[in-house]
Amino acid sequence: MGDNRRVTTEHFIPSELTQRIHQAIAQAGGWLGFDRFMAMALYEPGLGYYTNALQKFGAMPSSGSDFVTAPGLSPLFGHTVAVQVLQALKATGTDEVWEFGAGTGALALQLLDSLGDAVRRYTIIDLSGTLRTRQADTLLKHADKVRWLDAWPDAIEGVVVGNEVLDAMPVQLLQRTLGVWHERGVVSAGEGFAWQDHPTELRPPVDIEGEHDYLTENHPQAEAFIASLAERLQAGRGGAAFFLDYGFPEGEYFHPQRHMGTVMCHQLHQADADPLVAVGQKDITAHVNFTGMALAAQNAGLNVLGYTSQAWFLLNLGLAERMAEASLAERSQAQRLINEHEMGELFKVIGFSTSTDWSAQGFARGDRSHRL
Repeated sequence: MGDNRRVTTEHFIPSELTQRIHQAIAQAGGWLGFDRFMAMALYEPGLGYYTNALQKFGAMPSSGSDFVTAPGLSPLFGHTVAVQVLQALKATGTDEVWEFGAGTGALALQLLDSLGDAVRRYTIIDLSGTLRTRQADTLLKHADKVRWLDAWPDAIEGVVVGNEVLDAMPVQLLQRTLGVWHERGVVSAGEGFAWQDHPTELRPPVDIEGEHDYLTENHPQAEAFIASLAERLQAGRGGAAFFLDYGFPEGEYFHPQRHMGTVMCHQLHQADADPLVAVGQKDITAHVNFTGMALAAQNAGLNVLGYTSQAWFLLNLGLAERMAEASLAERSQAQRLINEHEMGELFKVIGFSTSTDWSAQGFARGDRSHRL
C-alpha cells in the first residue's frame, strides 16, 4: 500500500455530510475511491452540493453563487441551440426534448420560448429537489409542457440536451508514481480528509508517454451514462443528443504535459484544486474525455453527428446574426460564449443520433470528429 498522503489543514466544524463520508470510509475498510467520495460530495441526498439548498448558479459571487453557465450568461445561447434542437426534432420525427441536469431552468426556458409548438413535452431529469423548485418557478409559463423524472424511463424518444452535465459525473483518479500506477482515494484524517494511493490494475485508456509522475482520470460513470442513453434512445422511436461541456479529445486529455489531472472545484466564482475541503459547499468537476464519450456511444449503437468547439457550433447556428440585432450589452455577454479565451474554445459540443440520414447544422463548419 502506498502512503502518499496530504492532510487538509483547514479547520472546520464537521457537517452531517462529512460525518457520513467518514462513516463510508470506515465501512469500506478505511479507504474510499475518489469516485465514491465525489459522488457523495455532490449527490448525497439532501446533503451533497447538488442536492442541498445552497445557491449555485449566478453571474456574480455577491449573490452567493459559485459559477455561471452559458444559459445564465446570455439568453442568446439557448435561442441559438434551439435551432439545432428544432432541426433534430424534425429529422427524427419526434416532439419531445429531454434535459439532464437543468440547473436553474434557464436553458429550458430559452429552448421552450424558441421552439413553441414544435415541442409537445419537455422532460427534465435532475437529482436536485431544490433546483427542481427553482426550475418550476422559471418555467411556470410552460408548466403544461414540463415534467420531471427522478429516474430513467425504459425508452427515450426525442432530442436530449445536456449543458455542463458530463463534467459533474464522478471520476476515478489514477496516479503514476515512480512508474507504478495507483488509484487515488480518500482516508479520514481527524475531522478532515487526506489522499492515499493504492497500487491498481486500472490504467488510462491510452499509454502516457514518459516516466514522470502523472495524475489523470478515468470516466466510467460518464461512459456508462452515454451507453444507457444510447440503449434508451434505440428502445424508442429514436432521437438525437447534444452535450456541451469543457474537455478534450483523448490525444489532448492524456498529453504527457497534462500531468496534474483536470479535477477542479468552484466556489464563489473562484477555482481551486482541493476537493477535500469545504465538502458539499463547492462544485467538483473534471474535464470530459470526448473520445471516451464518442466510443461509448458508438459501442452502444449511436452515430456521432459531429464534434466541435462551442464557438463553431453556435456560429454555425446563427449566433453572429442574432448578436448583430442585439443591444451592445447583450452582444458583450454573448461574445463570451464564443471568445477563444473564454467559453468558445475550451467548451466543446458532441452530437449523437440513432440515424445517419441527416447532417447536423451545428457541425457544418469546424467539425473535429477526426480528432476524437
